[in-house]
Amino acid sequence: MRWLLNVGKRGMKMIKIDLITGFLGAGKTTFLKKYAKYLLDKGERICIIENDFGAINVDMVILQDIASDNCNLEMIVGGDGREAHQRRLKTKLIAMGMNGYDRVIIEPSGIFDLDEFFDVLYEEPLDRWYEIDNVIAIVDSKLEKDITRESRYLLMSEAASAGTIILSKLESISDPDIEFTEQRIKSLMEEFKCSRVIKEEDFIAVPIECLDDNAFNQIVKSGYNKASYPKEGISEKEGFQTIFYFDYSSDAEKLIENVRNALKNEECGKVHRIKGFVQTGADTKVEINATRQELSVKDVESDRTVLIIIGEQLNKDAIKKYFGEPSL
Repeated sequence: MRWLLNVGKRGMKMIKIDLITGFLGAGKTTFLKKYAKYLLDKGERICIIENDFGAINVDMVILQDIASDNCNLEMIVGGDGREAHQRRLKTKLIAMGMNGYDRVIIEPSGIFDLDEFFDVLYEEPLDRWYEIDNVIAIVDSKLEKDITRESRYLLMSEAASAGTIILSKLESISDPDIEFTEQRIKSLMEEFKCSRVIKEEDFIAVPIECLDDNAFNQIVKSGYNKASYPKEGISEKEGFQTIFYFDYSSDAEKLIENVRNALKNEECGKVHRIKGFVQTGADTKVEINATRQELSVKDVESDRTVLIIIGEQLNKDAIKKYFGEPSL
């Protein structure tokens, strides 16, 4: 009977599809690498689609080391409106549906309308090829307390649809802090009049690096929720924005100083995340990943350098003081 439920209208075995959501810098890519290895070890043939709101995707480079004959990496980029972005997602899924994957995993940017995911998969022919399996939300346990209403709405919508909510960045976090984060997620359901009731068992509070097969066995069976709540639009003009610097180079110490200053300078707007690959010397490049809570810099090999700034109501003139004229 289970096999019959997994078969499309033409008798073809349906492809499972997972969505990994999470706010900017929450740790989605770190989780995805562990999750993909678990699935590959189980013998699944998978495709990962990096689905980015911006015009270029840095996480594709980070994921290159898990690419193999049984793990394909694909990319969709935005930058020219949500309708065009949605069409490209549908087109990509149609193309991937022909390739015999057991599972497709979509990792969107932290700026993603969950309705887009559900709406696309309910359309023909995708409704005949794919079955939604799991929605997994990664939530930063160190998420700052003062975030905008649009950010709270996005966080609510991601948690509301998730079968499992994984708390990330648990280093130096106490049990009361974890309880505070869990309660905060629950309170968002009330703030936005969401029908979802979050329970204690919906959370996994284990460092991502420590997730074992028992945890993944639970995650892969967690499913998803189609909660209802009043829809709120996200303004592309006044809301989330992305600024790009292609072929970017900087002295390493100066780079760190400028990143820290841009994150805390309110004149720059609400900068949520700065990430990318930067040329720091004739033969050296670094990967930088920064939020207000933490900053990571490590040596890396990359064919291209690009710096990406993501935030709300970004002020390009103020940001230029730190990084120069943006490319896009």
